[in-house]
Amino acid sequence: MAEKQNMRILVVDDEKAIRSFLKASLSAHGYNVFEAGNAGEALEKSVSAHPDAVILDLGLPDMDGLQVTKEIRKRSKMPIIILSVKEDAMDKVAALDAGADDYLTKPFSTKELLARLRAVMRRLLPAEREEVFRMGKLSIDITKHRVTVKGEEVDLSPTEYELLKLLILNPGKVLTHKQILQAVWNKSEDFEGILHLLRVTISNLRSKIEANPNRPAYVLTEPGIGYRLRAED
Repeated sequence: MAEKQNMRILVVDDEKAIRSFLKASLSAHGYNVFEAGNAGEALEKSVSAHPDAVILDLGLPDMDGLQVTKEIRKRSKMPIIILSVKEDAMDKVAALDAGADDYLTKPFSTKELLARLRAVMRRLLPAEREEVFRMGKLSIDITKHRVTVKGEEVDLSPTEYELLKLLILNPGKVLTHKQILQAVWNKSEDFEGILHLLRVTISNLRSKIEANPNRPAYVLTEPGIGYRLRAED
């Protein structure tokens, strides 16, 4: 991955004031920022500017932001963070299922945006991931399929392990219910009919790895959307 001062971020928003604010904020933290005010310009610069990530507003004048996400995703795996005034969970699910990596609701804090950006940038090069993942007192050896808490091995079912592994390989990324069920249960249709299996598996997993399953420190819930593994700063 490029050093932060060389990371190229494409900011897409039809409001010049927001673009200027984001450019100033990101530039102050060492990012190289490019701007686009509409979908056409965004799609052109997503190629010509060679960005490492895109911060994209959904409310563009010439094309829906979801379609822009889908168009970028057809040819690139670059991280996409959505910005939107829409707070409804279904809008967030639609954006994430379209290929976005994360979703922030306006207004948002610069601190939160930077944290989300760091999280998605860490996923750029899978080859850089360590085979042993550690977070607090939790340790997962992906090669050996071994999970420990406080140094003690935890006995996970195959489904619980695959779910945890999926979250580990996408640290900080919100995974929708549909995405998880497709990846772990291989369900592409009628996933709502087995959503209870996901909830039960999450509950069982938390009971084995969390110090307090009712206040999870690792596997976090995004209400009405899905789950994410807490990303370390």
